[in-house]
Amino acid sequence: MDPTLTLIGALMLVISIVLSPLSSRVGMPVLLIFLVVGMLMGEDGIGGIEFDNFELAFLVANLALGVILLDGGMRTRVETFRVGLRPALVLATVGVALTAGGAAIVAWWVFDLHWLMALLIGAIISSTDAAAVFSLLQGRGLNLNERVSATLEIESGSNDPMAIFLTLMLVTLIASHEEHALLQGLLMLVQQFGIGTVAGVIGGFLVVQLANRIRLTPPLYPLLVAAGGIAVFSATNFLGGSGFLAIYLAGVVIGNRRVKMMPMILQVHDGLAWLAQLCLFLILGLLVNPSDLIPLAGAGLVLALTLIFIIRPAAVLLLLWPFGFNRRELGFISWVGLRGAVPIVLALFPVIAGLPDAQLVFHAAFFIVLVSLLVQGTTMTPLARWLKLEVPAGDEPFRRLPLDAPATGDHELMLFPLRGTNWETPRALGQLRLPDNTAVAGVFRNRICLQPTKDLQVSSGDVVAMFATPSVLTDLGKALSGRQAPRHLAERAFFGDFVLNGDALLGDVEQVYGIEIEEFPAELSLAECFARRTKGHPVVGDKVVLGPVTLVARATDADRVVKVGLKMDD
Repeated sequence: MDPTLTLIGALMLVISIVLSPLSSRVGMPVLLIFLVVGMLMGEDGIGGIEFDNFELAFLVANLALGVILLDGGMRTRVETFRVGLRPALVLATVGVALTAGGAAIVAWWVFDLHWLMALLIGAIISSTDAAAVFSLLQGRGLNLNERVSATLEIESGSNDPMAIFLTLMLVTLIASHEEHALLQGLLMLVQQFGIGTVAGVIGGFLVVQLANRIRLTPPLYPLLVAAGGIAVFSATNFLGGSGFLAIYLAGVVIGNRRVKMMPMILQVHDGLAWLAQLCLFLILGLLVNPSDLIPLAGAGLVLALTLIFIIRPAAVLLLLWPFGFNRRELGFISWVGLRGAVPIVLALFPVIAGLPDAQLVFHAAFFIVLVSLLVQGTTMTPLARWLKLEVPAGDEPFRRLPLDAPATGDHELMLFPLRGTNWETPRALGQLRLPDNTAVAGVFRNRICLQPTKDLQVSSGDVVAMFATPSVLTDLGKALSGRQAPRHLAERAFFGDFVLNGDALLGDVEQVYGIEIEEFPAELSLAECFARRTKGHPVVGDKVVLGPVTLVARATDADRVVKVGLKMDD
């Protein structure tokens, strides 16, 4: 192997990582930075690298997407499926088909292509991208309400089979002119979804059993999960199913079961997912020369903007209105139709198949991804805040370290830094209201570990080490919280000054607070008010305005609001 190539590859990684802080400073998606670095190092850029190995790029891209989807699946809580599964699946199937059809009409007009090639472009750019969505939702400090975040994450993780089905069907039809391509394509769709779903769930459970039944040194558990996930991905593809769907579902199963060393697994896989995104977008950037994009910039911009401002919003509004989304939520989901690596990878199919105008299709898909990341990716965070879709975030420990010993059970060592105005006044450890089945392991101050005693005073700047189980993490975070949330997300500002039980009756609220509510009957409970407004699937942060008061869902249990904040109009 030429050492020059490895040096250039390493330097590309280093440059991309060093430039990644620009993402938060200028509001630019970090994936766009990786893509641009790849283009700059290509044939037209300063690197001058000539790279046109589409087969190698396809292999690397598939493996990288598998790693990204596995990590995203492990971070998806199965509880979110109650509010996000049905709308996400509608978007992932019917929504993809509608998007492909709408984009095909515009592509046929602006590129003056045969209608089958126009349909192929529509199919390639029809799905949202898991890498882009997971990166932007999880890496921007956004804590969106559960209904929106669950829908976007599940949609992006499950809409690839439909896009792949449409793309492969059209590639087969164009290449061979087979009369039965449509029927074969429909069978392939059922096969992709069916085998992908079954293999993903079974594979996830097998990986969980394997990880829990054998004893390994701690660093090997993340590698076992990664290897197991790639095995599920590859085996599903071999059987004719959707490997993307399978590895995402395997990740969901693994992330929602008790698995040894899970905090370490998540920490390592976070790094693996970033490495996969780096390699994926760098190698895809190398495939394209900026000079190839200039001739189609005008037509590509028309298609990209039509997709962003008309086609995606129309599909979302048409399909999601029955599911209880409000206008602000529909507007945000319409905007976050991010295109990323998946359309570029799908655009490799016609190139590898040697179809006419394949290079045009590939460059058009690449250009649309660039516009999507630039326009939608840079505006997602401010739009979410402008639409008031954020909810207060929980207080996570700075570090979680699993205790790999049978006697410790599920206990972990968690580090909580004390910061903020809450801890400017010292307090004794004995005064802290800590959950049951927890213990203070030590207090770190100025790099010295202090013995925990009831009389020990702790204050801002100290780090408290706790032995605790994941089940009490929320309560523990509240007890040791000191994070200063933005004013609009401060607990009292967001939820109000009064906390009520969800089973409290409206009539009782009227009497206690001296108000009159005419919209709902007095015998309804507060929980039932939220159920009616949200069509049975309330989430934390939902609001019901009743005359002079605003009810805010503070805590939920399954599909029922159990704690309600009450805000009085000034």
